[in-house]
Amino acid sequence: MATVHPTTAAIEAAVWNSLVPSASGKPDNPFLDHAFFMALEQSGCATARTGWQPQHILLSDAAGTPLGLMPLFLKSHSMGEYVFDHGWANAYEQAGGSYYPKLQCAVPFTPVTAPKLLVPSGHAEIEAALLSAAQQLATQRNASSVHATFVPKSEAELIESDGWLKRLDTQFHWHNQGFSSFDDFLETLSSRKRKTIRRERRDALADGLTVKWLSGSDLQEHHWDAFYDFYEDTGARKWGRPYLNREFFSRLGQTMADRIVLMLAYDGPTPIAGAINFVGSDRIFGRNWGCTRDVPFLHFELCYYQAIDYAIAHKLAVVEAGAQGEHKLARGYAPATTYSVHWIAHPGLRDAIADYLARERASVTREQEVLDTFTPFRKGDRTDR
Repeated sequence: MATVHPTTAAIEAAVWNSLVPSASGKPDNPFLDHAFFMALEQSGCATARTGWQPQHILLSDAAGTPLGLMPLFLKSHSMGEYVFDHGWANAYEQAGGSYYPKLQCAVPFTPVTAPKLLVPSGHAEIEAALLSAAQQLATQRNASSVHATFVPKSEAELIESDGWLKRLDTQFHWHNQGFSSFDDFLETLSSRKRKTIRRERRDALADGLTVKWLSGSDLQEHHWDAFYDFYEDTGARKWGRPYLNREFFSRLGQTMADRIVLMLAYDGPTPIAGAINFVGSDRIFGRNWGCTRDVPFLHFELCYYQAIDYAIAHKLAVVEAGAQGEHKLARGYAPATTYSVHWIAHPGLRDAIADYLARERASVTREQEVLDTFTPFRKGDRTDR
């Protein structure tokens, strides 16, 4: 039996998290944690008012035992997704259709790969039932489509076999090859790249700036005050309104502080820049950053090099540094493919999008082949995607 829940709070945390892949009692991916969705909704960041109406599908057996979960939102726009379908919407509406509302299976505002069909492994029939329920819900809500974004490759292939359309994109991830130090990592790079990175790190902190890693009980409200100023400044520079509000970060600090590493750059006692990271079972995820003073290379230091330092110190396998950014390539981050899948109700629109995606997939593959030739690694030291 499939039930649709209009809030995350309508599903008990123990039920939700029991369906999320986990290690040591905690979700492998912090963004799948019930607490993360609760912070988004209860702070007002992801609600019907902001165009993110929760429609989470919970699948249970006849006795009420939870079997599967699909985090889902009814959306009236395409903002905050990082997989861009504005062109699809415009084309459909110019042809007389209504692209919105649509259903979005995603972690709001978070371009991080994570499972979206949350079921015990090896239960293909439950995954199929979740997909069927999502398509039925789309019909009931007069939605044009269902989109599952940033899904693992295996999940993308499974959903594609059910008739959905597959889309590819590129991010840049750093891979830990068992390094014992940052210098150990630098030895895998060409001499010129090693010198460049050492110079960038030196220049970023040349004025006596220091960096602190804050996590768990060390995270206090005044740290969040400072970081939110940085976050808002970045939003203003990009001529956009930040998706996340100040309350959201307080709620994270109350419920997920042990999964967060806030990296702050200080000029004496005063923080001037910061980057927020989330820690999973085998990787660290870089998310938002900002500053109130422009310092050359400080962005690279806080967002990329400090994350590498943290991953090495804590023996984490991967650093995921967020969406886009070919400049990450020169800093030791290699191209990584991301996947999304799309169910389109209207046959004509589906055919048009299918044709577009076939050409786009070929283009992404060619682009990644070119990007691979620009990695900074010495011959034989490249990381695998």
